[in-house]
Amino acid sequence: MRLEKVQTYVTVPPSGIGGSFWVFVEVSTDDGITGTGECYGVPVSGDVASAMVEDTFTRFLEGEDPHHLETMFRRVYSAGFTQRPDISMMGVFSGLEMAIWDILGKAHGVPVFELLGGKFHDRLRTYSYLYPTQTNHLGNPADGEGDVYHDGDAAAESALRFLEMGFTAIKQDPVGPYSFQGGRELSLYELNRAEYSIRRIREAVGDRADILLGTHGQMTTTSAIRLARRIERFDPLWFEEPCPPDQLEGLKTVAARTSIPVAAGERLTTRKEFYEVLQAGVRMLQPNVGRSGGLWETKKIAAVAELFNAQVA
Repeated sequence: MRLEKVQTYVTVPPSGIGGSFWVFVEVSTDDGITGTGECYGVPVSGDVASAMVEDTFTRFLEGEDPHHLETMFRRVYSAGFTQRPDISMMGVFSGLEMAIWDILGKAHGVPVFELLGGKFHDRLRTYSYLYPTQTNHLGNPADGEGDVYHDGDAAAESALRFLEMGFTAIKQDPVGPYSFQGGRELSLYELNRAEYSIRRIREAVGDRADILLGTHGQMTTTSAIRLARRIERFDPLWFEEPCPPDQLEGLKTVAARTSIPVAAGERLTTRKEFYEVLQAGVRMLQPNVGRSGGLWETKKIAAVAELFNAQVA
C-alpha cells in the first residue's frame, strides 16, 4: 500500500463563524483506500493553501508507505533547510497526516485510537462558545438578536441554552472584537463590561457548568492581570491567551499573578512551542490537531504536558 494522490477542498462556512474558509484534504492509496483531514488556519488564500498541500504531498509523501509517518513528519519539518516550527507547513502537513491516519484505520479495520495506544476515556466533556441563534454574513448577531459577546444579560440567557444542550462548560470572549494590533490596554468600560458578563453567566449556570474565558491574545500583560483580578471570584476554569501567543514573558507573568489556570495552544505548532508555554506556566494546552503537527505530534504534546501536570483540552 502506497500513498498515490491528494485532492484538496476549500469551503466557506455558511454562517461566517469559524474562519473565512476551511481546507479539507482527501488522500488516496494505490489500492483504493481514502482518508480525510483538515488543515487549520493556514494564513494564505484558499487557492495558495491548496497548492501548498499538493506540493507538500508530491515532494514528501507521494509513493510512501502510510505507516512511515515519523519519517514523513521529519521530511516536512526540515523542508527548506528549516528544522524548526513553521506554522504554515505544519498546518498543511497536519491535514495530510490526519488523512493518512484515517487510511491506516480503514486498512487495519480499527478506529484510529486503537493504533495510538487504545481508548482511555469512555466519555469526554465538551464545551461551546456562546453563539447567537441567528447571525449575519460576518458571524455577528443578526438584527434583533442579543449581543452574546458583549451583553452580559444576553450571554447569561445563551449560557442556559447551551447548558440544556448538554455542554458542561461555556466559553466567552468578553473583550473582543479580535484585532491584529497585538496586546492592548482595556478601558475601564471594557473591564467593567467583561466583569459583568462573567458574573451574569456564573449567576445563570451556578455550579452546573465551568466558565472558560477566551480572549484571543488581545491584552497587554498589565491589562490581563487587571481583568484576572476582577473575575477570579467567579472561578473560571481557564484564562485563554491573555496575551498574544508570541509574548512568552507576558504569559509567564500573568500565570504567576492569578489563580486562574492560563490556557494557550490554538496558534502554536509542534511540541517545541508547547514545551515553551508549559515552561512559562501555561497549564491548559489547546493544540489544534489541524495545525499542531497532526495526531502523532499531538500525542507527543500530551506526553510532554503530563511531565508538567498540565491538562489538554
